[in-house]
Amino acid sequence: MTDIIAQLKQGSEAAFRELVGQWQGMVYNTALGILQNPSDAEDVAQEVFMQAYESIGSFKGESQLSTWLYRITVTKCLDHLRRKSRKKRWAKVYSLFGAQNELLIDPPDFHHPGIQLADKERAALLFKAIGRLPDSQKAAFVLHKLEGLSAKEIAAALETSVSAVEGLLHRARQHLRDDLEDYYREK
Repeated sequence: MTDIIAQLKQGSEAAFRELVGQWQGMVYNTALGILQNPSDAEDVAQEVFMQAYESIGSFKGESQLSTWLYRITVTKCLDHLRRKSRKKRWAKVYSLFGAQNELLIDPPDFHHPGIQLADKERAALLFKAIGRLPDSQKAAFVLHKLEGLSAKEIAAALETSVSAVEGLLHRARQHLRDDLEDYYREK
């Protein structure tokens, strides 16, 4: 792995293709889990690899390359959500004044490719609930449940403490439990 990093630092296009080939699935799936929009996830994944290529010189090797890529991915996703939120707010303001700007809306039925067909209804409901989580809880929950990272790995990716991650995961689970309680009570 240090070989590819050294090659990347020298600007090797072959090393960059190898980096993308090895990590594109992880980056895209993480972005998809947080953003819940395939097109946005593709855009963010491209941004992640461009930033990784441009800033590889600052990678000191103190963490694993995957942790560094998770960190960039989560940061890019949260930036994207903030930009999208600002656009929605302004779209609402413009709509109040009669401008022709159409409100941006989230797709009503998001389907993650890793979900079995029989579980689509429950998964769609779960992903809608995940989408309503605060950004930091959403990032921690997606990294833990969809990517299978430990609290220690999430802490490294989010640049926070393990106890902070455990708190985020606890609050995320509580929010999801509260949000989904009525649905499961009816079932």
